[in-house]
Amino acid sequence: MPFSKEERVLFEDELAAFNDLMVESKTVSVFGTDGQLMERANDTIWRPVPYIMNSQSRTIGTPVTAQVVNQLTVPSRLNLNRNVTWSMTALELRDAIQEGNIGKGARVRIASDINTSVRNVAAQQGTLIIPITGAAGTYDNVALAQAMMDEQGVPATDRYLFLSPRDANGIAGNLVGTARTFGNAKSDNAFERSLLGSNIAGFDIYRSDGAFRLGGVNPTVTIATNGAQVRFVPRTVDASGDNVDNRTQQVTVSSTTGVTAGSAFQIAGVESVHQITKTATGQLKTFRVISVDSGTTMTISPPITGANSAPTDVERQYKNVEITSTSATATVTFLNRNTANVNPFWHKDSIQLLPGRYAVPTDQGADVMRGTTDQGLELVMTKWFDTSTFLTRFTFDTYYGVVNLAPEMNGAILFGQP
Repeated sequence: MPFSKEERVLFEDELAAFNDLMVESKTVSVFGTDGQLMERANDTIWRPVPYIMNSQSRTIGTPVTAQVVNQLTVPSRLNLNRNVTWSMTALELRDAIQEGNIGKGARVRIASDINTSVRNVAAQQGTLIIPITGAAGTYDNVALAQAMMDEQGVPATDRYLFLSPRDANGIAGNLVGTARTFGNAKSDNAFERSLLGSNIAGFDIYRSDGAFRLGGVNPTVTIATNGAQVRFVPRTVDASGDNVDNRTQQVTVSSTTGVTAGSAFQIAGVESVHQITKTATGQLKTFRVISVDSGTTMTISPPITGANSAPTDVERQYKNVEITSTSATATVTFLNRNTANVNPFWHKDSIQLLPGRYAVPTDQGADVMRGTTDQGLELVMTKWFDTSTFLTRFTFDTYYGVVNLAPEMNGAILFGQP
């Protein structure tokens, strides 16, 4: 059953409107995938992490030492698909406006799902965590995120922050100010539309229409910082020659009772460093719990790469902490003590969107229309009529993946913490 002219115009209009809704997905990098290659690779492709190189002093007349270059990679998967399916009777189809309204609802839902996928990959896996006492309300809240990214060597451009509705209102209220004057664009927008805008503490700041909620935890946990587990050695391949994902590490702790996936924590005596210069920041490194594996083991991100005791080239390249004091019982302090909305921020290249494609046949009875968004995401709409019921079924589909390439280049602000 072919699409009518009105339905084709509807699809084109919905595709254009869909592009306007894709706010979060426009703030991350995009890697186009080849359908045949992805099918043969089980929809997984290993994407490179940005190189970090070491430098050295040169003495004239003395040969310099060539370092071993280590390119780390991350598995990127097409593993997300969203669909909206609805049916209309032969009587309902008489009202084209009703059909258009349903199509609009489908477009809004799919766009929201994709935006949420992008937001959540930073909210759940980003390791730069800023706990704030009290509610959102000042420029300084955002400036703390800027400072953390700066001191750890995250590129200063293409930074984005998405605030939950209530937290965004708190920051907007600060931009309005009690002694404001009209004529200042940022202040006017904050007053009239609660719009935060661009280049605030180095971020383009957006109000999101929702937020991931992270539960509060406060377990008593210790971890050894005087053993091998604080000397994680990144590997490009394992003993079998297969690629290795170096974003996580399994560690042993005193107890995982009360610990939940997504929790953020710091370790006494473990400071962050500038990713390029390796200079210690004087600030404790923040980590995330990826999974709780047993009563005494959990998988965390990022791994603890201390590069101690005659480190290899790869350890020196990817060193991310300075161990200022070693202990068999270093205290683990959790940062998400109270349940809170997660306000993610990221550098554009740290998160990647992978558009996928369905090979939907066009000669099997159903009519098919395709469209591609600005980010390369393909939207597929199908229409099929059942003569036995006089029902017409419509589907609206997309297939994609989102990967956190560099969790140490994105994170979140948590308000309302003690």
